[in-house]
Amino acid sequence: MKVTVDAGICAGFSVCLGVCPEVFELHEDGYAVVRVVEVPPEHEDAVRQAVSQCPSNAIALDEDAG
Repeated sequence: MKVTVDAGICAGFSVCLGVCPEVFELHEDGYAVVRVVEVPPEHEDAVRQAVSQCPSNAIALDEDAG
C-alpha cells in the first residue's frame, strides 16, 4: 500500500499526523508529507482512517501498490 499527499490541496490541518505519526509528518512549510515509501502493514488501518478524516481530501491511497 502506498499513500500520497497532494501538496496543492493539503491545508495543513495535520489530522493525518494525529492519526498516524509513523507515516505522516509536517514539512517545514506546515503541510503534511509522507515519511515512508510503502505503508507498513501494522499502520494500514491508521492510514485509511487518516484518508477518511482529512478535511481537505488531500490524501490518496493506492491499495494495490507495493
